[in-house]
Amino acid sequence: MSDNKDSNNLFIERRPEGGYAVRKPNADRASAVAPTQAEAIEHAKELNPNATIHVERVRNTNVGNPDKWRKP
Repeated sequence: MSDNKDSNNLFIERRPEGGYAVRKPNADRASAVAPTQAEAIEHAKELNPNATIHVERVRNTNVGNPDKWRKP
């Protein structure tokens, strides 16, 4: 069983087949899937309003690369 700290984290990841997945740490399956990143963030907030949400970067910026996470 994951510790309490992990249960307060949710990750928004781009799916290879399109759309965005909301995942708990180390989860094999998505808790929710949405067509847009914004909708996935909203689903994550509904699933756990107290969670820290980490969003996968999907483009290069001057402050981060796609392999980094950002807050919504």
